[in-house]
Amino acid sequence: MSTSPTQGIRTVLHPVSDLAAAKDVYTALLGAAPTTDEPYYVGYEAGGQQIGLVPGGAEQGMTGPVAHWHVADIEAKLAEVTAAGAKLKAPVRDVGGGRLVATFTDPDGNVLGLIQDS
Repeated sequence: MSTSPTQGIRTVLHPVSDLAAAKDVYTALLGAAPTTDEPYYVGYEAGGQQIGLVPGGAEQGMTGPVAHWHVADIEAKLAEVTAAGAKLKAPVRDVGGGRLVATFTDPDGNVLGLIQDS
């Protein structure tokens, strides 16, 4: 039983090889301009979710979109899932603005992410 519940999947990151082309498609799909538009990341807010485009994501080991569960305590949740058999992919790191992220794989190799906002 979980001692550290999640706040649900609220962020999905998509690896892209051509940021400008992907931005055109996602802007049309979501019907809104990006809320973050940087050379290293383009992000959207849509229906209470964050959709992110990560240029060069494949080179960072992203094999497809990565769903991120938001949690109150990233260290506790990461310890919980690794104790249950998940394998750490990328340890907790601060990506700016107090946002902490980490990724792990499930027993079938699917990449999953955690996010903690301060």
